[in-house]
Amino acid sequence: MTIKEKQQEIIDEFAFLDDWEQKYEYIIDLGKELKGLSEDKKVDENLIKGCQSKVWIDAEFKDGKLFFNADSDGILPKGIVSLLVSIYSGHSMQEILDSDFEFISEIGLQEFLSPSRANGLMAMTKQIKFYAVAYQLKS
Repeated sequence: MTIKEKQQEIIDEFAFLDDWEQKYEYIIDLGKELKGLSEDKKVDENLIKGCQSKVWIDAEFKDGKLFFNADSDGILPKGIVSLLVSIYSGHSMQEILDSDFEFISEIGLQEFLSPSRANGLMAMTKQIKFYAVAYQLKS
């Protein structure tokens, strides 16, 4: 499944949820499904700067694709980063670099978040793109 198809799937899922309370619960449930990171991966280089909570994103390059895993000490940020991991993990660096984050506005996520959480979300998306650039330069 392409990144765009995964984004559309998320848009469609959010469309079925009536209000933000249901959307909030859905995001939290996504976070509960996230594998999380071992303590040795919760290091400063994986820590997202600009998040209200602690959020870590780790990337691994395998078979020409990037695989992400993440964790957070907050339930809502963990759900948000889980959403991003599910969309961008398992794709080539170029696919990630060519993708956009329009689905975030389409599901209305930024409007729902406080300004500091919205900044954290943008920091997470920038980190995913950064990993794609960094691994592309290495290969």
